[in-house]
Amino acid sequence: MSLQIKPANTCAFDQISLGEVMLRLDPGEGRIRTAREFKVWEGGGEYNTSRGLRKCFGYKTAVVTAFVDNEVGHLVEDFIMQGGVATDFIKWRDDDGIGRTVRNGLNFTERGFGVRGAVGNPDRGNTAASQLKPGDIDWDHIFGKLGVRWFHTGGIFAALSTSTAELTVEAVKAAKKYGTIVSYDLNYRPSLWKTIGGLKKAQEVNREIAKYVDVMIGNEEDFTASLGFAVEGAETLGHIETDAFKAMIETAVKEFPNFKVAATTLRHVITATKNDWSAILWHDGKFFESRQYPGLEILDRVGGGDSFASGVQFGFMEFNDAQKAVEYGAAHGALASTTPGDTSMATRKEVEKQISGGGARVVR
Repeated sequence: MSLQIKPANTCAFDQISLGEVMLRLDPGEGRIRTAREFKVWEGGGEYNTSRGLRKCFGYKTAVVTAFVDNEVGHLVEDFIMQGGVATDFIKWRDDDGIGRTVRNGLNFTERGFGVRGAVGNPDRGNTAASQLKPGDIDWDHIFGKLGVRWFHTGGIFAALSTSTAELTVEAVKAAKKYGTIVSYDLNYRPSLWKTIGGLKKAQEVNREIAKYVDVMIGNEEDFTASLGFAVEGAETLGHIETDAFKAMIETAVKEFPNFKVAATTLRHVITATKNDWSAILWHDGKFFESRQYPGLEILDRVGGGDSFASGVQFGFMEFNDAQKAVEYGAAHGALASTTPGDTSMATRKEVEKQISGGGARVVR
């Protein structure tokens, strides 16, 4: 059974995401604590999918977010515009001069190398996006009048504050009302939940949102922490056996029969710069597995899962085919891990070359 996706010619946007977009500061090959210069990028778990769909796959996308109306906010906006993602739904907050009442989010991130894992050090308290609340966004206009084929959000945005959790529920309900496919990446981050109720609150919020989700994305930690499903067979954090994931999903879809798709990347972390990589997807009672990418050499793993999510979305919107969706997701995520920054620099042609088994010979 295929997903009931609106035709592209009936919608202004193929996909819209809801989430915070931060300014990422990257020390390159060095460490945050000893850096003397940083490269800057934009990034956010939910937004990264919109950028991937626009830049790699050529889809019309937009992001719903908020910034302070100052130079940093407009720098991040400029990155978004360079990525081709529509900025129509950005909410701008007045600058108080020093960020006492509202500010823009920063994300210091090390890539890691070998035995030294990647490190994320976000500075996102009291941000404009975290202050978004129900009633701030005209969802009837977005989903009802303009039309959107696919809506994506996730557990990072929902964890920013009580009001963003409430806004996420409002958004997924509105999307469902107008027949838009809803995907959600659980993306459990203990650091975001620890001061607002911890694991109990994470499960309370995510289980409410899950009632309205068509496509649920997450690894074993996400499903166990965010939704409370036990997993047997996970060897180490970040690595789950295929059979264990299958058993967990079969349990999840019984409790949430609205899930039409559930998907995850399967990563065996050998070192920070070498992972065994693949993906698995459940749809209509069947499991679909991608080709394997053993010993995938990684330059920057941040955003690999988001590129997987956008590839899955493309596979369904373009072909409405579960096997193609998991293949596009796995290949796009693998390629995104070979370039710096949160967002994909891959092309559709490169993704399809990987799907077909193409190697890394020089292209001339």
